[in-house]
Amino acid sequence: MIYHLVEWLKELGIDLPGSGLMGYLSFRAMLAAVISMIISFFVGKKIIGLLQKKQIGETIRDLGLEGQMQKKGTPTMGGVIIILSVIGSALLVCRLDSIYTMLLIVTTLWCGAIGFTDDYIKVFKHKKEGMSEKGKLVLQFGLGLFIALMCCISPEIHSDNLITTIPFVKANEFDYSWLSPFKGQLGVYCSWGIYMLMIIFVILACSNGTNLTDGMDGLAAGTSAIVGVVIGVMAWLSGDALDASYLNIMHIPGAGEVAIFMSAFVGALIGFLWYNTFPAQVFMGDTGSLTIGGVIGVSAILIRKELLLPLLCGIFLMESLSVIIQRTHFKRTKKKYGEGRRVFLMAPLHHHYQKKNIPEPRIVTRFWIVGILLGVASLAILKIR
Repeated sequence: MIYHLVEWLKELGIDLPGSGLMGYLSFRAMLAAVISMIISFFVGKKIIGLLQKKQIGETIRDLGLEGQMQKKGTPTMGGVIIILSVIGSALLVCRLDSIYTMLLIVTTLWCGAIGFTDDYIKVFKHKKEGMSEKGKLVLQFGLGLFIALMCCISPEIHSDNLITTIPFVKANEFDYSWLSPFKGQLGVYCSWGIYMLMIIFVILACSNGTNLTDGMDGLAAGTSAIVGVVIGVMAWLSGDALDASYLNIMHIPGAGEVAIFMSAFVGALIGFLWYNTFPAQVFMGDTGSLTIGGVIGVSAILIRKELLLPLLCGIFLMESLSVIIQRTHFKRTKKKYGEGRRVFLMAPLHHHYQKKNIPEPRIVTRFWIVGILLGVASLAILKIR
């Protein structure tokens, strides 16, 4: 909004002092981060007070974890703070005529609505399971399909090829058409179909992976902020023709707007961490975790870095795999031996370490450290051929 206001004033011949700064991505990125942090700090305090007044607190099942029951009654649905901060900052600083900004705003609101509904059912309908897993997957699938269609038909995103980024190969490029078993026009349709399915899968995986990671104070928010910084840097480099040429990476015109949105995203998460670090004053709930995962997945897709997510989001991947392995092994051994057996002391993975009596702040900090290492590795492999 500020960007468009400055441009409008220039057309009228009004050149305000310092207005030229809005033409620099670096300034707008910093401004987006600062605005979202400020919104988080001040709005967050009021929302936490409102949640406490309405007695919207977390219900806790006793799983035998240290310090678990002390969290009972802590305000939840704090993801609203993140959503308001990101959207408020994006509306003020991002270019609203950019398809990248539009899709990221839609993603934030769409996933936020799914998570809010899930939390509402848990808190007000007193159903601990919340929205059915099938219902959430259908709505997430709908978002994935929408983003996939927009990537195919939007002139600003669409290209004649289906090239994306993958490490360890020449020019770090991978073409989805290589996966098509057909040639000719049928092969073209098949390639686009494979690409659309990949987009849907990435969004589903990121949303649910982040949701599983949100089990300790500051864990999901801190880890996601690290991922957001890396995606923002990648978007910045990809959006600049000179930087992309120098680093020999894919140039994506307009991707700088993704970098600005991710700056707002990271700023909102840092502001939320002020209240979410141990001992947490508020939990983000599914309102926050599903939103965070959706934004990460869609932003990676828009800058053609979705195949780097298994490394960059390695924390989310391991958390998800630990649940899948635990459930699969338990069901298999129960069927075979009549008694279910476990691979981990508890899943997701962070609870496994908690069962080993490792203090929660130490687990969270170490996960952050691993996340930083994965982020640095994700940036470094862009130069490995």
